Amino acid sequence: MVNAAEAYRRQQVLNAPPEQLTLMLYNGCLKFIEEGIIAVEEKNFEEANVTLQKAQRIISEFRLTLNMDYEISHQLLPLYNYIYDRLVEGNIKSDTKILHEAKEIVSELRDAWVGAMKKARIEKAQGKGGNGYA
Repeated sequence: MVNAAEAYRRQQVLNAPPEQLTLMLYNGCLKFIEEGIIAVEEKNFEEANVTLQKAQRIISEFRLTLNMDYEISHQLLPLYNYIYDRLVEGNIKSDTKILHEAKEIVSELRDAWVGAMKKARIEKAQGKGGNGYA
């Protein structure tokens, strides 16, 4: 049986527009990296491995879904590759410094994504490339 919070979370995902799903993935990745860092600090290496692999899967999904028709994708791919490599290395070495580096990069990407979402909403509200609705 699915509890109410899980059902609500699933409904949010099912009804979210693509840009919101991307934000949810960035936030989830950051959450898993932070959980991994805490688990490493607590010497709970099994838990660290599980949570860091979740973050790695999110980064892999970002890599796989890049549309290479856009120049930004050619810039993001090496960055995603670097983040992924840092997550793997930080996991293998149980090195929180490396994991913090990956977390910082993901955080910057997430913040840039939020800024892009805000800019798109403003442009849409002003009637630039949209139907005029905010």
